[in-house]
Amino acid sequence: MIPDDLDGQIAAVRGFNRFYTRAIGLLGRYLGSSWSLTEARVLYELFTRDGLAASDLCEDLGLDAGYLSRILRRFEAEGLVSRSPAPDDARRSLLSLTAAGRDAFSPYDEASRAEVGTMLTRLGPGDRDRLVAAMATVRDLVAGEGPEVVVRRHRPGDMGAIIAGQARIYAGEYGWNDEFEALVAEIAAAFLRANDPARERAFIADRAGEVVGSVFCVDGGEGIAKLRMLYVDASQRGTGLGRRLVRDCIAFAKGAGYAGMTLWTNDILAAARRIYVDEGFALSAEERHHSFGVDLVGQNWTLDFGMR
Repeated sequence: MIPDDLDGQIAAVRGFNRFYTRAIGLLGRYLGSSWSLTEARVLYELFTRDGLAASDLCEDLGLDAGYLSRILRRFEAEGLVSRSPAPDDARRSLLSLTAAGRDAFSPYDEASRAEVGTMLTRLGPGDRDRLVAAMATVRDLVAGEGPEVVVRRHRPGDMGAIIAGQARIYAGEYGWNDEFEALVAEIAAAFLRANDPARERAFIADRAGEVVGSVFCVDGGEGIAKLRMLYVDASQRGTGLGRRLVRDCIAFAKGAGYAGMTLWTNDILAAARRIYVDEGFALSAEERHHSFGVDLVGQNWTLDFGMR
C-alpha cells in the first residue's frame, strides 16, 4: 500500500520520466532506425562489451529470457550477431557483433553521441557539471547505491554551505528565525578569521561534492575544547553520520591535548542529545531563554577526557 502523502512526489517522478524520454528521443523507433529501444540497447551492449552471454544480457538489462532469445534469433538471421563457444566452457555460448553488425550499429552510436553533445553544448560549463552531477544523484538514489560520505577538513565555499544548510533545517523544522542564521554566520566567520589548525578543526561531511553535515572543534579556553555547529542534512538522518562527526571531533580534541570538552545546545534537539549522552557527556546546566524567535531551554554539557 503506497502512502497517500507520496502522491505529489509520485506525480513529479512520472512527469520527469515523460519529459526525459521525449527530450532524448526514446519514444518510437531508435533514432529513426528499424530497431526498438530494447533492440538497440542489446546491440549497444554487444557493441561496447566483449564476452557476453545471453544470461548476462538478461541480468544486466532486466529482460525476459524468451523475449531476448527472439531478438537474438532475428539479429543472427540478419547477420548482425554471431555465437561462439566460451573458452572455459564449450556448452556456454558467447555473443558478439559481426563485422556487418558493427557497421550497421556504428552510425547510430555516433548519432546518439552527437545528439547528446548538441544538448550539452547549449549549456554553460557550470550547468553541464550540475546536470551530470544531478544524473549521478538520480542513478545512485534509484539504485540504492548512494555515494560514500567522506569527512574531511574545510575548504573554500564550505562555510557558506554550512550556513545555508543549518538555516534551512532549523527554520523548516523548528521555526527559528534569521537570528540563528546570523549566529551561525558569525561563528563560521570567526573560525575562518582566526583558527589554530593544531588546536581547532572543522569536520565537513561531503557526499559527492555536497556538504551534508559538519561539526567544529574550537578552543574553549582553560585547556577545554568546545564542540560547535553540529548538524546533519535530512538526507543523512539515521545513517550514523552525526555520531561519526561527534566521535571525530572528540578524537581530535583528545589528540590536541585538551582535558575535556563542552558544548551548548537546546533541549528540543533530541537526536543530538542522545549522541552526546552515549559519548559520555553530562548535563552541567540548563536555562530557559528566548532566542531565534522562540522560547527554548538551553543546555550546557561537559565531557572530562580523564574519565574515559
